[in-house]
Amino acid sequence: MERIADNDLAHLLDQIEGLLQEGAALEETFASPLQKVHPVFAEGARNLIHYLALRKHDIRVLQMQLSALGLSSLGRAESHVLANLMAVRNQLRLLWAYTTHTTPDLVPFPPANTHLSSHITALLGEASPGRKGRIMITFSSDIAEDYTIVRDLLLSGMNCARINCAHDDITVWEKMVGHIKRAEQETGLRCSILFDLMGPKLRTGVLKPGPQVVAIHPRFNEVGEILAPAKVWLAPKGATSPSSVDLSLEMPADWLANASEGDTIFFKDTRKRKRAFTVVKKREDGLLVHLLKSAFLSTGTQLMLTTKTGKKFKQAIGELPSMMVPLNLRIGQELVLHRENIPGEAARYDHAGYELEPAHISCTLPEVFARVKPGEPILFDDGEIEGVIEEVTPDLLRVRITAADEAGSKLRPDKGINLPESDLQLHKLTEKDREDLAKVVPHADVVNLSFVSHPGMVEELQEALVQHGAEHIGIMLKIETKAAFAHLPHLLLTLMRKHPAGIMIARGDLAVELGWKRLAEVQEEILWITEAAHLPVVWATQVLEKLTKKGRPSRAEITDAAMAQRADCVMLNKGPFILKSISLLDDIMKRMQEHQHKKTSLLRMLHVSEVGGQLMG
Repeated sequence: MERIADNDLAHLLDQIEGLLQEGAALEETFASPLQKVHPVFAEGARNLIHYLALRKHDIRVLQMQLSALGLSSLGRAESHVLANLMAVRNQLRLLWAYTTHTTPDLVPFPPANTHLSSHITALLGEASPGRKGRIMITFSSDIAEDYTIVRDLLLSGMNCARINCAHDDITVWEKMVGHIKRAEQETGLRCSILFDLMGPKLRTGVLKPGPQVVAIHPRFNEVGEILAPAKVWLAPKGATSPSSVDLSLEMPADWLANASEGDTIFFKDTRKRKRAFTVVKKREDGLLVHLLKSAFLSTGTQLMLTTKTGKKFKQAIGELPSMMVPLNLRIGQELVLHRENIPGEAARYDHAGYELEPAHISCTLPEVFARVKPGEPILFDDGEIEGVIEEVTPDLLRVRITAADEAGSKLRPDKGINLPESDLQLHKLTEKDREDLAKVVPHADVVNLSFVSHPGMVEELQEALVQHGAEHIGIMLKIETKAAFAHLPHLLLTLMRKHPAGIMIARGDLAVELGWKRLAEVQEEILWITEAAHLPVVWATQVLEKLTKKGRPSRAEITDAAMAQRADCVMLNKGPFILKSISLLDDIMKRMQEHQHKKTSLLRMLHVSEVGGQLMG
């Protein structure tokens, strides 16, 4: 073997010593924040500081030089930075002593113990048998009326349930909690309950009500032949509608009493086309009627009940709900964003097609108007629509649409607005967050803080939990903004003042804020930093989404689910095929945990390696 040059070893030792010294210096700089950390997180917080000191440098050349000597390249040092650096230093000193015939100066280094496993259990509960990672399910509104699906989810491997306070109300949330508690008792399994506080999320406002019209259609096949009639339920106000009908209309009981099975109800729809309902079933609480042609009904449409004996009874349809007509935005079009809560409307055009007034809509956080500047990008609906701010006034923003579908993209109320380059300074809990927190504290195991951007928000939530006597409730930060990623070390150090705690990589808004090109890189960096801090991390957004919605997975999302196993918990959203998704994810996670732990590949025996002397077949 070629002799190692003394000066090469000396240079490597100097570099390692420099990294150790920088870690110690940064630890001294952060002495005050480190003292505020909860005792169970003290080791993780200190390790985080040493990891940040290490990652301030580009050590790729150093890594290759260490690998060439058969030493650790520090590529998996996240969990134990100081121990790894000191171990490498000791190995270099042994090599130095060997080449110079001197006695090595070895220094004991700290044991490698993260306590991460206990932190995960404290935050998310116990894992399912045979699987190390947890599975979290986001509950949708319909689950409040379906105990069976909650029980089945628990039996299929759900460990945590996420309830989003941006939707529904405490009545619905408590129904969901009730289902979980009942399923726990019935199955003997445990499920942690997490509530999402909405946070300072910027959203589109309401739209001007559209026409009071409903459309009903029979079911057709590919060549336009009727497969099934449209089913409509006519009943007095307050009557329960059968689940199988396509539409329910409120009609007076005395008018309905005149009908019999086989009668016909004639009407002209909004297009002046003649249509007819056929009464196929009469019950005490209403009529079931069938329609064989498409129709559009509006408030005031006259229905003429014609009995088999020829008698006729006329009655107008009562008040129908207004249609929601979204804005259709195209590239190059102007959109006005109002500060005041003015109902939005589509653009208006003259007969020649020239725009008279641009489309307009309001937003939910008018305080951002003082924080944005012309030239900054603005994105709507998870990045489906992109624009640039052209003008800022105290009352409105003028936006030019720069990216949308060729035929236009639909913008509806309550859709997200992202301003990734703007310093919005939304650093406080909202009033809704505080109100929701007070309601969910009796039920929550963990509270998720959405759109966190500053350590002050974390402190506010920690203080609010103390005020509610709920210090035992865990806190999870959702990392979903550019500001959150930029401030991640400070957010984590503040978060670690209380136990239990963790973070969620909320990839939906994070992709919008940082851009698609950076998402893969950034989610890796977040995984590394949280591992260094010994904090649990949840991998969220669109995991097995196609399988959950359509019943068949895409090939790419199978790989994504396998990569997700490196996190401590994987989140699925509810959908028609959620039980298939949780079953597949459970299988993927069990398989992958045999091959991978965090960044470390685990080299178990591969059956494919059992090769003989002949090819098969």
